[in-house]
Amino acid sequence: MRDLNRDSLPHLFSCLVRSGSTRWDTFWARLAAWWWGVSLGRGCAFRGRPQFRRNPGSAIVIGQNCMFNSSATSNWIGVNRPCMVSTLKEGAEITIREGCGFSGTVVWCAKKIILGRNVRCGANTLICDTDGHSDDPRTGLDVPVEIGDNAWLGVNVIVLKGVTIGEGTMVGAGSLVTRSLPAHVVAAGVPARVIREIKAREGF
Repeated sequence: MRDLNRDSLPHLFSCLVRSGSTRWDTFWARLAAWWWGVSLGRGCAFRGRPQFRRNPGSAIVIGQNCMFNSSATSNWIGVNRPCMVSTLKEGAEITIREGCGFSGTVVWCAKKIILGRNVRCGANTLICDTDGHSDDPRTGLDVPVEIGDNAWLGVNVIVLKGVTIGEGTMVGAGSLVTRSLPAHVVAAGVPARVIREIKAREGF
C-alpha cells in the first residue's frame, strides 16, 4: 500500500467516495429490482442507478456477482447512459448468469436473451432480439440471442436479433453483429466478421 501523501491523497479520496456511492446505488438498484419483479442474485453491485422495466408475464433473472456501471464516470472509458434491462412483451425472458459486467449496456428483449457466465460488455453496448415497432409491417419476427460464457463485447458494440456468440469470443469496438460468431475467435467490423482464432494461452 502506498504511503498517504499529496501524491496519493486524491486517489484515496476518490476510492472512498466511489465505495460509498456504490453502496448507496446498490441499495436503490436492489429496491428497483424488487419493485419491477427482477430476480437479482447476491453480490451484484451498481455504480449509478440502472433502469429496469419488466413487462407483465415476462422474466428477468440476473445471477450472482454481476457489476452494472451506469454513471458517466463509473467506467473511465466514458458511459453515456445508464444500464437498461427491459422486456417488451409477455413471455419474454432475459437470463444473465453470474459474474457478468456491464457499462451503460442496454438489454432489450421481446423473446429471449441469454448471457452466459462472465460476459463482459464494454461501454454503451446494445443487445436486442427485436426490431421493435411491431406495428410497422417492415419489421420481422423477434429471434432469440445467446452469448456464451466469457465472451467480451468491446465499447459501442451492437448485437442484433438472431445472433449467437460463442464461448470466449471477443468482438472489437464499434462492431455490428448481424450474424452468429463461433467460439474462441476475435471478430470485428460492420458487419462483424471473424479476424482470427484465439489461441488457448490467450483466452479461456
